[in-house]
Amino acid sequence: MLNQRIQGLYAITPDKGFDITLIENAIKKHKVNILQYRRKTLDIKNKLDEANKLFELCKEHNTLFIVNDDINLCQKVGADGVHIGQGDINARLAREVLGEKFIIGVTCHDSLELAIEAENNSADYIALGAIFKSINKPKATHCSLSKIIDIKKNINIPVVGIGGINFENQGLAYDAGCDAVAMIDGLFG
Repeated sequence: MLNQRIQGLYAITPDKGFDITLIENAIKKHKVNILQYRRKTLDIKNKLDEANKLFELCKEHNTLFIVNDDINLCQKVGADGVHIGQGDINARLAREVLGEKFIIGVTCHDSLELAIEAENNSADYIALGAIFKSINKPKATHCSLSKIIDIKKNINIPVVGIGGINFENQGLAYDAGCDAVAMIDGLFG
């Protein structure tokens, strides 16, 4: 099962410019287990080009490659999986489109109900946060460490903590039950 690899450091690409050297250095230096390609504003041709380069880099370093929000791009590149938010396609539909060989992750903010629904709809992991104050999403819903403990008791799939996580505070997220911690600025800032 690929979702057994959802653990450790989960890097999310910064959404400013494309610096493959910066990303490769982070993967090597910090033993990144999962890399999510997150790019909000870019034409599809450039996105495809960047995603292909990152996927090759991830294969070289045995790092899972996840595409944010874009099932079509995930399929075109042959990525390991896709991460979807609450405003995107739901997990059940994503599974119907992608089949069993792709990982599907779902943002669940701080909601036990959304976490259970994601698991029931065949998501492979969920993301909870923002655990700490986030520079990238300052208005994000706060998810307390105690909420993570509670949600973790009620589901059987991996939990990724996100939001304001860095090397100094990541231990708190792991202690609360996160299997992986997502970093953008904590890694690339």
